[in-house]
Amino acid sequence: MRQSYKTLIDPQQLAALIAEGGQGLRLIDCRFDLMQPSAGEHAYRQAHLAGAVYAHLDRDLSAPIVPGVTGRHPLPAVDAFVATLCRWGIDEHTQVVVYDDKGGMFAARLWWMLRWLGHEAVAVLDGGLQAAQAVGLVCDGVLPEVNACNFQPRLNALMVAEVDAVVTAMGDDGIRLLDARGFDRYCGENETIDPVAGHIPTALSAPFMANLVDGRFKLRDELRARYQALLGGSEAIVYCGSGVTAAHDVLAMTHAGIESVRLYPGSWSHWITDPARPVATGSDA
Repeated sequence: MRQSYKTLIDPQQLAALIAEGGQGLRLIDCRFDLMQPSAGEHAYRQAHLAGAVYAHLDRDLSAPIVPGVTGRHPLPAVDAFVATLCRWGIDEHTQVVVYDDKGGMFAARLWWMLRWLGHEAVAVLDGGLQAAQAVGLVCDGVLPEVNACNFQPRLNALMVAEVDAVVTAMGDDGIRLLDARGFDRYCGENETIDPVAGHIPTALSAPFMANLVDGRFKLRDELRARYQALLGGSEAIVYCGSGVTAAHDVLAMTHAGIESVRLYPGSWSHWITDPARPVATGSDA
């Protein structure tokens, strides 16, 4: 039986799967730019890993924004996301490999969403498109023809923390809130995306970029040490600006063997839709 990749896959491992014929393999290009939402798809159409389909963060991996109600990247309805997966030719036998060109910043979102629907054979390409090109994996601009499949979801609601759980965590020593944004945004400085600056009270800063060195994920032991120091044995709820880069922290913890991790999908941009919710600034949790 072929090995299943569930967190990360390195370029050499992917090259070996492709060399074996790529049977049951689906590559998904998740490149995106928050400031230029069409840039990732444009880059994909110019060149992508051969056979890859494209996942657009706003169109495929998010529901429409409801101003004052949702965050900036609300999760799509399960039925809508299942229809997307079927269109991409993914079923229970598919090994999915997702990639971007920003260290997994966007690919981790799709990794998390597939696991949310019970599909564990999904891995982020460590080092992304750059690492794949460095080992000679073929890129082209051909849009692949994909045979639709029947994806059967097995929703894992335990992966999700709704806002009530976040409020509870603020007063529960057994649950740590982790903020995956950059430290400056956590402190309430240099906020250029959301209308309110700061962080959820009691949250600790855990920038997703600290999971990486030279665009690749740190070793398991290093990641485990990082998150054990933050959590101290507690459960974790992770958030970011809109629920996207928080998945990067979840991926790093899962790869390091740390369980009991939930993601707050609405994240900061949802938290601040209610002015009654408290906001903290500065470096103290």
